Amino acid sequence: MRFEEEELLPLSGVQHLVFCERQAALIHVEDVWADNALTVEGSYRHRRVHDVGPRREKRGDLIVVRGLWLHSFELGLSGSADIVEFSMVTGLQRPKPDSLPLGVHLAGASGSWAPFPVEYKRGRPKSHQADEVQLCAQALCLEEMLGVHVPAGALFYGKQQRRVAVAFGPTLRTLTHEAAYRLHELVERGETPIAVEEEKCRSCSLATFCVPGAMSRRRSAKQFVAAEINRALRLEGIQ
Repeated sequence: MRFEEEELLPLSGVQHLVFCERQAALIHVEDVWADNALTVEGSYRHRRVHDVGPRREKRGDLIVVRGLWLHSFELGLSGSADIVEFSMVTGLQRPKPDSLPLGVHLAGASGSWAPFPVEYKRGRPKSHQADEVQLCAQALCLEEMLGVHVPAGALFYGKQQRRVAVAFGPTLRTLTHEAAYRLHELVERGETPIAVEEEKCRSCSLATFCVPGAMSRRRSAKQFVAAEINRALRLEGIQ
């Protein structure tokens, strides 16, 4: 499967989808969004990553690139990476003869450099794999764009102030492809799954729009909000 440029969806959409398909549809189908304390803190952390320091910085055998724009026509996704670290490939780091190379040549730098994506998250590691899928999608974008193999990356969690290594194995890669294709399916169909109330709903900024248990397949969040506004206006005697 290969998507056209105008069909590319936000890379962050796969994270939304793995966390909750309904949340993904509210954002990417119904264009609903709301901030809470958690999303504001997350946005602040991402701005700090992109705004502090140069977009490209060399530290010895490491080149750090912030806000690198990524895309994949195979996944149908595009977006920016928080950080991609490029480390110099040594003579000992040789891929198998039939595999993609580990490194790529960068402008203004001699040698070969291996990309390593790093995504910044507030909080702690989750019980689900939404963060890992988002990071893996970035790796697959890098592989497609640069023609290299990206075996691993890292998630940096603000609460713990440490990195968690993520290996991009076959299972995670398959899950990432499935999430990307499912996201496109929801958008193409204009489909918003019904709400199922779970513990994770408490931390969702869209809880007031989602209204778990109050929706049906035939009624969107926008329709619900509009109906509630009309009801309030009738009670006030405005309509």
